[in-house]
Amino acid sequence: MGESFESFIFRQFVKAETNKHRLSYLFWECTTRCNLNCRHCGSDCSKDSLQKDMPLEDFLQAIDTIESPTANFTVVLTGGEPLLRTDIAQCGREIRKRGMRWSMVTNGYLYDEKKHIALLNAGLGALTISIDGLEQSHNWLRNNDKSFEKVDVAIGLAASSARLNFDVVTCVNKRNIHELEDIRKYLILKGVKAWRLFTIIPIGRAKSDPDMLLTDIQFNELMEFISESRNNEEIDVKFSCEGYVGKYETSVRDTRFFCRAGINIGSILIDGSISACPNIDRTFVQGNIFDDNFYDVWQSKFEVFRNRSWTKTGQCAECVDYKNCLGNGFHNWHGDMKNVLVCHNDLVKHC
Repeated sequence: MGESFESFIFRQFVKAETNKHRLSYLFWECTTRCNLNCRHCGSDCSKDSLQKDMPLEDFLQAIDTIESPTANFTVVLTGGEPLLRTDIAQCGREIRKRGMRWSMVTNGYLYDEKKHIALLNAGLGALTISIDGLEQSHNWLRNNDKSFEKVDVAIGLAASSARLNFDVVTCVNKRNIHELEDIRKYLILKGVKAWRLFTIIPIGRAKSDPDMLLTDIQFNELMEFISESRNNEEIDVKFSCEGYVGKYETSVRDTRFFCRAGINIGSILIDGSISACPNIDRTFVQGNIFDDNFYDVWQSKFEVFRNRSWTKTGQCAECVDYKNCLGNGFHNWHGDMKNVLVCHNDLVKHC
Protein backbone atom coordinates (compact mmCIF):
# COMPACT_ATOMS: atom_id res chain seq x y z
CA MET A 1 0.00 0.00 0.00
CA GLY A 2 2.83 2.40 0.90
CA GLU A 3 4.52 2.10 -2.48
CA SER A 4 1.21 2.45 -4.31
CA PHE A 5 0.42 5.65 -2.40
CA GLU A 6 3.89 7.04 -3.14
CA SER A 7 3.39 6.29 -6.82
CA PHE A 8 0.05 8.12 -6.77
CA ILE A 9 1.58 11.19 -5.10
CA PHE A 10 4.43 11.23 -7.61
CA ARG A 11 1.98 11.05 -10.52
CA GLN A 12 0.23 14.12 -9.13
CA PHE A 13 3.59 15.87 -8.97
CA VAL A 14 4.28 14.97 -12.61
CA LYS A 15 0.89 16.38 -13.64
CA ALA A 16 1.53 19.63 -11.76
CA GLU A 17 4.99 20.06 -13.28
CA THR A 18 3.61 19.35 -16.73
CA ASN A 19 0.89 21.96 -16.34
CA LYS A 20 3.39 24.58 -15.18
CA HIS A 21 6.07 23.53 -17.73
CA ARG A 22 8.65 25.88 -16.25
CA LEU A 23 11.78 25.86 -18.38
CA SER A 24 14.77 25.26 -16.12
CA TYR A 25 17.25 23.37 -18.30
CA LEU A 26 18.17 24.39 -21.85
CA PHE A 27 20.56 22.44 -24.05
CA TRP A 28 22.44 24.40 -26.68
CA GLU A 29 23.84 22.24 -29.47
CA CYS A 30 26.52 24.82 -30.11
CA THR A 31 28.47 22.66 -32.58
CA THR A 32 28.14 19.35 -34.38
CA ARG A 33 31.88 19.13 -34.93
CA CYS A 34 33.61 16.45 -32.89
CA ASN A 35 37.22 15.35 -32.44
CA LEU A 36 36.24 11.70 -31.85
CA ASN A 37 34.31 9.11 -33.79
CA CYS A 38 32.51 7.18 -31.06
CA ARG A 39 30.74 3.92 -31.79
CA HIS A 40 27.58 4.87 -29.89
CA CYS A 41 27.03 8.46 -31.05
CA GLY A 42 23.34 9.29 -31.39
CA SER A 43 24.10 12.55 -33.20
CA ASP A 44 26.46 11.04 -35.79
CA CYS A 45 28.76 14.05 -35.41
CA SER A 46 32.01 14.38 -37.31
CA LYS A 47 35.16 16.50 -37.25
CA ASP A 48 34.24 18.08 -40.57
CA SER A 49 30.55 18.70 -39.97
CA LEU A 50 28.93 20.54 -42.87
CA GLN A 51 26.79 22.46 -40.37
CA LYS A 52 28.52 25.62 -39.18
CA ASP A 53 28.67 26.38 -35.46
CA MET A 54 25.80 28.58 -34.36
CA PRO A 55 27.01 32.14 -33.78
CA LEU A 56 26.86 33.13 -30.11
CA GLU A 57 24.84 36.24 -30.95
CA ASP A 58 22.03 34.15 -32.46
CA PHE A 59 21.77 32.00 -29.37
CA LEU A 60 21.82 35.01 -27.05
CA GLN A 61 18.97 36.66 -28.96
CA ALA A 62 16.94 33.47 -28.44
CA ILE A 63 17.48 33.21 -24.69
CA ASP A 64 16.88 36.92 -24.24
CA THR A 65 13.22 36.17 -25.04
CA ILE A 66 12.87 34.10 -21.84
CA GLU A 67 10.69 35.97 -19.37
CA SER A 68 11.72 35.73 -15.70
CA PRO A 69 14.02 32.68 -15.87
CA THR A 70 13.79 30.36 -12.87
CA ALA A 71 16.40 30.85 -10.15
CA ASN A 72 18.16 27.63 -11.14
CA PHE A 73 17.85 28.10 -14.92
CA THR A 74 20.85 26.42 -16.58
CA VAL A 75 22.16 26.45 -20.12
CA VAL A 76 24.01 23.25 -21.05
CA LEU A 77 26.58 23.54 -23.82
CA THR A 78 26.67 20.33 -25.79
CA GLY A 79 27.48 19.08 -29.26
CA GLY A 80 29.43 17.56 -30.90
CA GLU A 81 32.34 18.56 -28.72
CA PRO A 82 31.86 22.09 -27.29
CA LEU A 83 35.57 22.57 -26.64
CA LEU A 84 36.19 22.72 -30.38
CA ARG A 85 34.69 26.21 -30.25
CA THR A 86 37.43 28.76 -29.62
CA ASP A 87 34.89 31.14 -28.04
CA ILE A 88 33.54 28.68 -25.48
CA ALA A 89 34.63 30.77 -22.48
CA GLN A 90 33.06 33.87 -24.02
CA CYS A 91 29.82 31.92 -24.49
CA GLY A 92 29.84 31.10 -20.80
CA ARG A 93 30.55 34.68 -19.73
CA GLU A 94 27.68 36.04 -21.82
CA ILE A 95 25.28 33.52 -20.31
CA ARG A 96 26.41 34.44 -16.78
CA LYS A 97 25.94 38.15 -17.56
CA ARG A 98 22.25 37.34 -17.97
CA GLY A 99 22.09 35.85 -14.48
CA MET A 100 21.84 32.32 -15.87
CA ARG A 101 23.93 29.34 -14.88
CA TRP A 102 25.83 27.36 -17.48
CA SER A 103 27.35 23.92 -17.71
CA MET A 104 28.98 21.73 -20.32
CA VAL A 105 29.10 18.13 -21.51
CA THR A 106 32.47 17.05 -22.92
CA ASN A 107 34.41 13.97 -23.94
CA GLY A 108 37.37 15.46 -22.06
CA TYR A 109 39.92 15.02 -24.83
CA LEU A 110 40.73 18.74 -25.06
CA TYR A 111 40.14 19.57 -21.41
CA ASP A 112 43.54 20.66 -20.04
CA GLU A 113 44.57 22.90 -17.16
CA LYS A 114 44.49 26.07 -19.27
CA LYS A 115 40.92 25.42 -20.42
CA HIS A 116 39.91 24.36 -16.91
CA ILE A 117 40.99 27.70 -15.44
CA ALA A 118 39.51 29.73 -18.32
CA LEU A 119 36.12 28.01 -18.00
CA LEU A 120 35.99 28.40 -14.24
CA ASN A 121 36.81 32.10 -14.65
CA ALA A 122 33.93 32.32 -17.15
CA GLY A 123 31.54 31.03 -14.51
CA LEU A 124 31.29 27.34 -15.38
CA GLY A 125 29.09 25.87 -12.65
CA ALA A 126 28.65 22.25 -13.66
CA LEU A 127 30.52 19.81 -15.85
CA THR A 128 29.85 16.32 -17.16
CA ILE A 129 32.67 14.19 -18.55
CA SER A 130 32.21 10.82 -20.23
CA ILE A 131 34.27 7.74 -19.42
CA ASP A 132 33.21 4.45 -20.89
CA GLY A 133 35.33 1.78 -19.28
CA LEU A 134 38.89 1.09 -18.30
CA GLU A 135 41.56 2.07 -20.79
CA GLN A 136 41.05 -0.62 -23.43
CA SER A 137 37.27 -0.64 -23.47
CA HIS A 138 37.03 3.16 -23.25
CA ASN A 139 39.41 3.64 -26.18
CA TRP A 140 37.52 0.97 -28.16
CA LEU A 141 34.24 2.83 -27.74
CA ARG A 142 35.83 6.19 -28.51
CA ASN A 143 37.81 4.87 -31.49
CA ASN A 144 40.94 6.60 -30.22
CA ASP A 145 43.95 5.02 -28.48
CA LYS A 146 44.74 8.21 -26.50
CA SER A 147 41.23 9.00 -25.31
CA PHE A 148 41.52 7.38 -21.88
CA GLU A 149 44.82 9.12 -21.20
CA LYS A 150 43.24 12.48 -22.03
CA VAL A 151 40.01 11.94 -20.09
CA ASP A 152 41.97 10.77 -17.06
CA VAL A 153 43.63 14.20 -16.92
CA ALA A 154 40.31 15.96 -17.42
CA ILE A 155 38.63 14.04 -14.61
CA GLY A 156 41.49 14.83 -12.26
CA LEU A 157 41.23 18.55 -12.99
CA ALA A 158 37.45 18.66 -12.62
CA ALA A 159 37.46 16.65 -9.40
CA SER A 160 40.05 19.02 -7.90
CA SER A 161 37.67 22.00 -8.09
CA ALA A 162 35.47 22.01 -4.98
CA ARG A 163 33.00 24.60 -6.31
CA LEU A 164 32.34 22.74 -9.57
CA ASN A 165 29.25 20.53 -9.67
CA PHE A 166 30.92 17.67 -11.49
CA ASP A 167 29.83 14.19 -12.50
CA VAL A 168 31.01 11.38 -14.74
CA VAL A 169 28.70 9.49 -17.10
CA THR A 170 29.29 6.01 -18.47
CA CYS A 171 27.68 4.28 -21.42
CA VAL A 172 27.24 0.70 -20.23
CA ASN A 173 27.61 -1.86 -23.01
CA LYS A 174 28.64 -5.48 -23.50
CA ARG A 175 32.34 -4.60 -23.47
CA ASN A 176 32.43 -2.77 -20.14
CA ILE A 177 29.61 -4.15 -18.00
CA HIS A 178 32.01 -6.52 -16.24
CA GLU A 179 34.34 -3.61 -15.40
CA LEU A 180 31.82 -1.55 -13.46
CA GLU A 181 33.23 -2.34 -10.03
CA ASP A 182 36.76 -1.48 -11.18
CA ILE A 183 35.52 1.74 -12.81
CA ARG A 184 33.81 2.66 -9.54
CA LYS A 185 37.06 2.13 -7.62
CA TYR A 186 38.97 4.17 -10.18
CA LEU A 187 36.55 7.10 -9.92
CA ILE A 188 36.70 7.07 -6.12
CA LEU A 189 40.51 7.22 -6.28
CA LYS A 190 40.23 10.19 -8.66
CA GLY A 191 38.03 12.01 -6.16
CA VAL A 192 34.82 11.84 -8.25
CA LYS A 193 31.70 12.25 -6.11
CA ALA A 194 28.92 11.52 -8.64
CA TRP A 195 28.59 8.86 -11.33
CA ARG A 196 25.65 8.35 -13.71
CA LEU A 197 25.26 5.23 -15.79
CA PHE A 198 23.13 4.88 -18.88
CA THR A 199 22.46 2.37 -21.62
CA ILE A 200 22.18 2.76 -25.35
CA ILE A 201 19.04 2.62 -27.43
CA PRO A 202 19.29 1.55 -31.08
CA ILE A 203 19.62 4.93 -32.78
CA GLY A 204 22.50 6.64 -34.59
CA ARG A 205 25.64 4.56 -34.99
CA ALA A 206 24.61 2.18 -32.22
CA LYS A 207 21.65 0.96 -34.24
CA SER A 208 23.80 -1.48 -36.22
CA ASP A 209 26.31 -2.35 -33.46
CA PRO A 210 25.17 -5.30 -31.29
CA ASP A 211 28.07 -4.76 -28.86
CA MET A 212 26.36 -1.56 -27.72
CA LEU A 213 23.12 -3.17 -26.56
CA LEU A 214 22.77 -5.09 -23.29
CA THR A 215 20.86 -8.33 -23.00
CA ASP A 216 17.95 -8.56 -20.55
CA ILE A 217 20.17 -10.38 -18.07
CA GLN A 218 22.93 -7.78 -18.38
CA PHE A 219 20.47 -4.93 -17.90
CA ASN A 220 19.28 -6.51 -14.66
CA GLU A 221 22.92 -6.96 -13.61
CA LEU A 222 23.35 -3.22 -14.14
CA MET A 223 20.31 -2.44 -12.00
CA GLU A 224 21.63 -4.68 -9.22
CA PHE A 225 25.06 -3.07 -9.41
CA ILE A 226 23.62 0.43 -9.11
CA SER A 227 21.27 -0.56 -6.31
CA GLU A 228 24.09 -2.10 -4.28
CA SER A 229 26.52 0.76 -5.06
CA ARG A 230 24.11 3.32 -3.65
CA ASN A 231 24.85 1.94 -0.20
CA ASN A 232 28.42 3.22 -0.56
CA GLU A 233 28.76 6.82 0.60
CA GLU A 234 32.09 7.41 -1.15
CA ILE A 235 30.43 8.09 -4.49
CA ASP A 236 26.84 8.84 -5.54
CA VAL A 237 25.93 6.25 -8.18
CA LYS A 238 22.65 6.45 -10.07
CA PHE A 239 20.91 5.31 -13.22
CA SER A 240 20.18 8.06 -15.73
CA CYS A 241 16.70 9.40 -16.46
CA GLU A 242 16.38 7.36 -19.65
CA GLY A 243 13.47 5.10 -18.73
CA TYR A 244 11.04 3.57 -16.26
CA VAL A 245 12.61 0.52 -14.59
CA GLY A 246 9.71 -1.04 -12.72
CA LYS A 247 10.74 -2.86 -9.55
CA TYR A 248 14.04 -0.95 -9.43
CA GLU A 249 12.43 2.52 -9.48
CA THR A 250 13.09 3.33 -5.83
CA SER A 251 16.57 1.81 -5.63
CA VAL A 252 18.59 3.13 -8.59
CA ARG A 253 17.79 6.87 -8.59
CA ASP A 254 17.06 9.67 -6.13
CA THR A 255 13.53 10.10 -7.49
CA ARG A 256 11.14 8.07 -9.61
CA PHE A 257 11.30 8.15 -13.39
CA PHE A 258 10.05 11.39 -14.93
CA CYS A 259 10.92 12.26 -18.52
CA ARG A 260 11.06 16.06 -18.33
CA ALA A 261 11.66 16.58 -22.06
CA GLY A 262 9.49 19.47 -23.20
CA ILE A 263 8.25 19.96 -19.62
CA ASN A 264 11.30 21.43 -17.88
CA ILE A 265 13.93 20.66 -20.52
CA GLY A 266 14.29 22.35 -23.89
CA SER A 267 16.97 22.65 -26.55
CA ILE A 268 18.17 24.90 -29.31
CA LEU A 269 19.76 22.77 -32.00
CA ILE A 270 22.59 23.61 -34.34
CA ASP A 271 20.28 24.85 -37.13
CA GLY A 272 18.12 26.89 -34.76
CA SER A 273 15.47 24.21 -34.32
CA ILE A 274 13.60 24.32 -31.02
CA SER A 275 13.03 20.99 -29.30
CA ALA A 276 13.65 19.17 -26.01
CA CYS A 277 16.63 16.85 -25.37
CA PRO A 278 19.05 16.86 -28.33
CA ASN A 279 18.85 13.06 -28.75
CA ILE A 280 15.12 13.22 -29.48
CA ASP A 281 14.09 12.57 -33.06
CA ARG A 282 14.10 15.74 -35.16
CA THR A 283 10.52 15.12 -36.32
CA PHE A 284 9.45 16.50 -32.91
CA VAL A 285 10.95 19.96 -33.56
CA GLN A 286 8.53 22.71 -32.45
CA GLY A 287 9.88 25.75 -34.24
CA ASN A 288 13.06 27.61 -35.14
CA ILE A 289 14.72 30.59 -33.47
CA PHE A 290 15.33 32.22 -36.87
CA ASP A 291 11.59 32.28 -37.58
CA ASP A 292 9.95 32.22 -34.15
CA ASN A 293 10.20 33.80 -30.72
CA PHE A 294 11.86 31.06 -28.66
CA TYR A 295 9.95 31.62 -25.44
CA ASP A 296 6.62 31.92 -27.25
CA VAL A 297 7.26 28.50 -28.77
CA TRP A 298 8.11 27.08 -25.36
CA GLN A 299 4.93 28.45 -23.83
CA SER A 300 2.45 27.75 -26.60
CA LYS A 301 3.68 24.60 -28.34
CA PHE A 302 5.27 21.34 -27.09
CA GLU A 303 1.82 19.72 -26.77
CA VAL A 304 3.21 16.43 -28.08
CA PHE A 305 5.59 16.41 -25.11
CA ARG A 306 3.09 17.52 -22.48
CA ASN A 307 0.25 15.22 -23.46
CA ARG A 308 1.78 11.83 -24.16
CA SER A 309 -1.45 9.88 -24.54
CA TRP A 310 -0.42 9.28 -28.18
CA THR A 311 2.28 6.89 -26.88
CA LYS A 312 -0.38 4.50 -25.58
CA THR A 313 0.05 2.27 -28.60
CA GLY A 314 1.84 -0.97 -29.46
CA GLN A 315 3.11 -2.71 -26.34
CA CYS A 316 2.28 0.38 -24.27
CA ALA A 317 -1.43 0.14 -25.10
CA GLU A 318 -2.31 -2.50 -22.51
CA CYS A 319 0.58 -2.01 -20.07
CA VAL A 320 -0.56 -1.85 -16.44
CA ASP A 321 2.41 0.37 -15.60
CA TYR A 322 1.69 2.96 -18.29
CA LYS A 323 0.38 5.49 -15.77
CA ASN A 324 3.82 5.55 -14.11
CA CYS A 325 5.82 5.39 -17.34
CA LEU A 326 3.86 7.40 -19.95
CA GLY A 327 5.63 5.69 -22.81
CA ASN A 328 9.16 5.68 -21.36
CA GLY A 329 11.86 8.22 -22.24
CA PHE A 330 10.91 10.44 -25.18
CA HIS A 331 14.07 9.52 -27.10
CA ASN A 332 12.58 6.03 -27.45
CA TRP A 333 10.04 7.36 -29.98
CA HIS A 334 11.11 8.17 -33.52
CA GLY A 335 9.04 9.58 -36.35
CA ASP A 336 5.69 7.87 -36.88
CA MET A 337 6.62 4.83 -34.81
CA LYS A 338 3.78 2.78 -33.39
CA ASN A 339 5.86 1.11 -30.70
CA VAL A 340 8.48 2.24 -28.20
CA LEU A 341 12.07 1.37 -29.21
CA VAL A 342 13.05 0.06 -25.78
CA CYS A 343 10.87 -0.79 -22.79
CA HIS A 344 13.15 -0.85 -19.75
CA ASN A 345 10.31 -2.16 -17.62
CA ASP A 346 10.03 -5.12 -19.98
CA LEU A 347 13.76 -5.80 -19.58
CA VAL A 348 13.50 -6.15 -15.80
CA LYS A 349 10.34 -8.24 -16.02
CA HIS A 350 12.14 -10.87 -18.08
CA CYS A 351 14.56 -11.75 -15.26
